Amino acid sequence: MNDVDGSEVVVVTGASAGVGRATVRAFAREGASLALIARGREGLEAAAKDVEADGGRALVLPLDVADPEAVERAANDVEAALGPIDVWVNNAMTSVFAPFTQISAGEFRRVTEVTYLGVVYGTMAALRRMVPRDNGTIVQVGSALAYRAIPLQSAYCGAKHGIKGFTESIHGELLHDRSHVRITMVHMPALNTPQFDWVLSRLPNKPQPVPPIYQPEVAAEAILWAARHDRPEVWAGGTTVATLLANRVAPRLLDRYLARAGYRSQQTDQPADPDRPSNLWEPVEGDHGSHGDFDQRSHPRSLQLWATTHRRWLALAGVAGAAMLVVARRGRL
Repeated sequence: MNDVDGSEVVVVTGASAGVGRATVRAFAREGASLALIARGREGLEAAAKDVEADGGRALVLPLDVADPEAVERAANDVEAALGPIDVWVNNAMTSVFAPFTQISAGEFRRVTEVTYLGVVYGTMAALRRMVPRDNGTIVQVGSALAYRAIPLQSAYCGAKHGIKGFTESIHGELLHDRSHVRITMVHMPALNTPQFDWVLSRLPNKPQPVPPIYQPEVAAEAILWAARHDRPEVWAGGTTVATLLANRVAPRLLDRYLARAGYRSQQTDQPADPDRPSNLWEPVEGDHGSHGDFDQRSHPRSLQLWATTHRRWLALAGVAGAAMLVVARRGRL
């Protein structure tokens, strides 16, 4: 905990919109002090107001997570202003929706620098401070796509696969050192975030998350829970579990299914706007909030996540139920 005012100090990258914005609100409701990292100042200022509305403190840090020196300076600024960092959430991302043959080398590199190396740099900055104190938690925002890639997002899927391998390696090193610093990865389902309005896309129709879709608050709940519990991975959403299990049982069948359905499922029936903005190189300014355009089609809760976060109580209920059956059966004898 922070020595300044006793509140937890949490850093969130990609904090201005989408999952990051919902995560900021979730931690703020818990009384945390938040350091907010993203490129767009307007979104960060709006996120800071969310924190302050819940009585918390917020530090706005506009920067590009692909710049390791900027990330390191930000970590120094956080600890100088708010106190020792307790939780670091690596969430910032970007993507390109296009067949691989239509993505330039520069675009692919940019997605990798933000989505993968941004996580590496954030983890470096966090560990430099947490390891000497032997305390702290790093939460990587992953995806079902870290296990099972889909067409049209080769750069993003490659980055998420990379984050998974990177995180597993760091986890092993921390275990070897018997460190109390924890690192975990939360794998997400399709989410209703504003990224589909600004992601660089060469698809004929407007991009969309692959249904079924969940609200970003489901992701924020999973991130908050992961920061509080000692699990190397957390799966959020029934579709995440179904996808990962299908990939284990019948990967080649899933290959053929995604090849057939993956193009259609990532596009709406609305033609793409040729003048739509893209945030690949520069932020799309404004306050975009946490939700995208798919509220009417999105699930506000996940029964699977509830079961995951209440596993102990479910186990106890199962034991109690079994005991009652035994008592009832003996009573009939």
